[in-house]
Order: sequence, then structure tokens, then C-alpha cells
Amino acid sequence: MNFVHLHTHSHYSLLDGLPKIPELVAKAKEFGCPALALTDHGVMYGALEFYQECKKQGIKPIIGMEAYMALSEMTEKRAKVDDDYHHLTLLAKNEEGYKNLIQLTTIAHLEGFYYKPRIDKAALRAHGKGLIALSGCLRGEIPRFLARGQIDEARRVAQEFIEIFGRENFFAEVQKHPEISDQEVVNQGMFRLCDELGILPVATVDSHYLHKDDAEAQDVLVCVQTGKFLTDKGRLNMTGTDLSFKSPDEIVAMWVDRPEVVVNTLKVADLCNLELTLNKWAFPQFPVSDGTT
Repeated sequence: MNFVHLHTHSHYSLLDGLPKIPELVAKAKEFGCPALALTDHGVMYGALEFYQECKKQGIKPIIGMEAYMALSEMTEKRAKVDDDYHHLTLLAKNEEGYKNLIQLTTIAHLEGFYYKPRIDKAALRAHGKGLIALSGCLRGEIPRFLARGQIDEARRVAQEFIEIFGRENFFAEVQKHPEISDQEVVNQGMFRLCDELGILPVATVDSHYLHKDDAEAQDVLVCVQTGKFLTDKGRLNMTGTDLSFKSPDEIVAMWVDRPEVVVNTLKVADLCNLELTLNKWAFPQFPVSDGTT
């Protein structure tokens, strides 16, 4: 059995992710992964470098983004209210999806930016074609409802995403982080939603660095990002959670009771078939009124 990492951060997740693109792709190749996704926080800075490096190393590239979702509308920017946000993992199935990802990250920076580059569900409805969506980590909207025991609200949001992307393009993201008390509660809620709504669960890692002993270096990055010191109490600290780039064998062992969540990562990878034409002129189409040159 093999596994595809569908939720992965590189150093283009600025001051949060650690791996450089060549090292990340090389590790996936070392593990025998047939494909690899890049889902940096709110940006696509590494997309082309990642695409070319994957092609060079014989791995299918899946270009994506971990989007920041505004709590309501992205145009709302109220202090101490709209500086919070949800996460949503987006992957390009094809060229249309890739172009829509570009549109979404552009909108996020130019229209929705408030502490983070944010989008909303209206933007997803306008630019959701050609995309696959995963429900996200514990900061996703559905996981947050599940962690609070609000299954009806979680179901409502899941149905919204099914409507936006199509049932075949929306997947429930589950992770194994036994050190986080809410994770198993969320996982069980996700499996319940999958049974009720006919969607598939997929295992992800949310990797931020390659090796377990990189956690301390990544913690320093987070301190730089948040303006904190390692000695500060109550700061954002991920060192208690293993966010390393795990091997397929590790993932399979973690999910021995639910092997389908590993198999389903391969199904998602099969749906993603982006081919980019590089090193050729690509002029934008600019429609003009009749009689205008």
C-alpha cells in the first residue's frame, strides 16, 4: 500500500514551514510516493518551482493551497472579530483549477486581506471549478464544530462544500495526532459525516518539516513570525505535535484500523492531472467591444 501527502507545507509557508522544495520532493521520492501535493498557507509562491521539481524527479505534482477562510464575508474587517479565520485545503485537478487557485489567492490578497489573505464561500462559488477541497486541519470550519459537539452545524457546512465543489470533489480530512485531545473526537465526527453524506475520508499529516528533530528549528520560525521568545509562556507552540513528513509505512501503521483513508489519498491523486505549458508565450484573453481593435 502507498500513500500521497495531500497537505504539505514548504518554506513558502513563510516563517511556518521549513522544507525547501527540492528536499521535500526528494523525500517523497525516497519514500516511493507516486505523487505529492504542495499546500502552503494562503499563497502559491512555490507552485512553479514545485511543479518543475516534481517533473524532474518523476513524481506527479499536485498544486494546492491551504486557504484562510473568513468567518463570514472576506470584506468584513472588524478588530478582534474578523482576525480569526478557518482553514480549507484546496487542490487543482486541472488547468482550470490551477487558474482558479491563482484567482483565489489574488482575491485573498487584494480584497480579503486582514491579518491573513482570506477568501470566503462566495469566492469559492465563483472560482471553485476544477478544484478538490479537503475539510482541513483542526482549524477548519467543520472540525471546529465537531470539536464542540455541534454535529448539525458541521453537517450544514459539509453540505455547503458539497454544493460548491460537487460530492466527488469534497473529502473529509482526518489526521492522527494523539497528543491533541480534540483530534480523535473530530475524526469520529468526520467518519459519521462520511457515512451520512456519501463522502470519502482521506488521511493527511499537515507536515511542516521533514524530520522529527526539525521541530525545534520550526518552533524558532514561529517565534520570529509571532514576535515571541522561546521562553515566553502562552505563545503559539507546535512542538508538542509531530508535524514531520512521515513515510507511507508510518501512515499505514497509524491507520491500520481504517486502511481506506490511506487508499483514498491515491484516489485524490488520480483525480489531479494538471499539465502546465512552460517556456512559451501565454497572452491573456482581453475581450473588447465590437468595432474596437
